[in-house]
Amino acid sequence: MTSRSLPRRVVIAGAGLAGLRTAEELRSLGYDGQLTLIGAERHPPYDRPPLSKKLMTGQLDDTTLREDLSGLGIDLRMGVQATEVRPGVLQTSSDAHAFDALVLATGARPVRLPGPGRQFVLRTIDDALGLRELFKKGTTLVIVGAGWLGAELATAAAGRGCLVTVLEGGREPLATAIGEQVGALTRPWYGEHGVELRLGQSVRSVEDGGIALADGGTVAADVVVSAVGVRPEVGWLDGSGIALDNGVAVDGELRASMPGVFAAGDCAAFESARFGRRLRFEHWDIALHAPEVVAANVLGGSVRYDPVPYFWSEQFGRMLQYAGWHGDGSRLLLRGDPAAPRWAACWLAGPRLVAMLTVNLPRDLQQGRRLIESAVRVEAGRLADPAIPVRDSAR
Repeated sequence: MTSRSLPRRVVIAGAGLAGLRTAEELRSLGYDGQLTLIGAERHPPYDRPPLSKKLMTGQLDDTTLREDLSGLGIDLRMGVQATEVRPGVLQTSSDAHAFDALVLATGARPVRLPGPGRQFVLRTIDDALGLRELFKKGTTLVIVGAGWLGAELATAAAGRGCLVTVLEGGREPLATAIGEQVGALTRPWYGEHGVELRLGQSVRSVEDGGIALADGGTVAADVVVSAVGVRPEVGWLDGSGIALDNGVAVDGELRASMPGVFAAGDCAAFESARFGRRLRFEHWDIALHAPEVVAANVLGGSVRYDPVPYFWSEQFGRMLQYAGWHGDGSRLLLRGDPAAPRWAACWLAGPRLVAMLTVNLPRDLQQGRRLIESAVRVEAGRLADPAIPVRDSAR
């Protein structure tokens, strides 16, 4: 793309981390054209991971990402919903915006449980502040879902004196994310912190005063929180002609099927050459770095995007970090004793490390992530030995 054909009007739909980072990257690369950032919430862009961690515990009250947006020279439109895309035009709840390039960064929305009773979700800063007010000593709280978010909320609520019960439809906590075998190793953590974990519990509906279970039982609660996952916020794109596949289907350069349209963050399902399939992640690290590729390609580049995904969680006094992606057929290898304060789980595809979960072992995770990135062969016996540095397991 020549300088004459560079876009003069770039519109970003979504003012979370991915949207803001795209704007910042465009400006850092020298883009001086018209730049519009549109967000459905009325708050300026803020960070989401602390919402279930330090904000929930009262250590933070605000997670605004950038105090001064004026330096970016953007047209900021908050409290505005993107509603439709046509070639060259983004329609919103207030007006239409012509574009030469459009970046979709609309994120994801939480899944709500059926039933007429009041339930809470955690996605926005308003959700978090509202929940924090309810997390008081003696409050009977039911959290549905023992995934990453459910565990973090249980940690925060128990720390604030709530009487916490976590209901999980699966056989183990975190089973969807890390598998039943590794998820089972986290089960004791709940009881250690006074949290009742009830597995294999399917919810029929949220009712006034608690939960109605599929087996006919009930669980009483002052507060019910749904933490059963999110879905990419792409329903508004139905009928647009933009291909969808568990999010906006983008290629290895984060380009959507409509010319001039890109996607980044939670709503983008990208083609990964590294893992041989289309993937979508709801990770802070993805929203942080994918905009570097989007911005470069909006300005005429052809940069490929194929990260080693990274995620972290703080729960029950432990720091969990996960890098990579383990699909069907990978082989699990434990590193260290899961009963100890520090241990790790490794997944191998043949002789190569493809994913790693660490508990209180940040150095191991860092070294493991590099092995995944380089796709080198590793010696399983050395990798399983916690006395040997992870990097030294490479053949």
